[in-house]
Amino acid sequence: MTEQQALLKLTTLCTQAEHCSQEMLDKMKKWELSEEAIARNMEFLTQKKFVDDKRFARFFINDKIKYNKWGRRKVEQALWMKHIPKEISDPIFEEIEDGLYMETLLPLMKSKYKTIKAKNDYERSMKLIRFAMGRGFSIDLIHKCIDKMGMEAEDEDFEEEQF
Repeated sequence: MTEQQALLKLTTLCTQAEHCSQEMLDKMKKWELSEEAIARNMEFLTQKKFVDDKRFARFFINDKIKYNKWGRRKVEQALWMKHIPKEISDPIFEEIEDGLYMETLLPLMKSKYKTIKAKNDYERSMKLIRFAMGRGFSIDLIHKCIDKMGMEAEDEDFEEEQF
């Protein structure tokens, strides 16, 4: 593949979806382009804003939290795998309100709670904690959700007793 063919393919790819610079580099290496051609193509892609790691990180973080229901730690790990520096991702994470993580985790844990088979409450809590940690949520947030679920269950019991 020639340098121009690769550039055309890369620009088409970038117009269809957000991609990070590492993905573009990997593709060009797979196509066996020379180091000089890779450098020229990357310069073109970044100058013309086809590839912007900051923009990519913003969309990636928002999508993974909202649609994949991932916690911060799992998203950070995925960004690390894509070679996105913490200097880019940390400010984006700081913009996200803590309430969004709670809004994401609480329904997940409620639905998981219904499917967990456990001998006692302690075992059920441990399974819930492992599930939520696997999704990348912090232990503090997990405990807050478990406490909130317990309080909601107590409220439901109280309402049932009144009638």
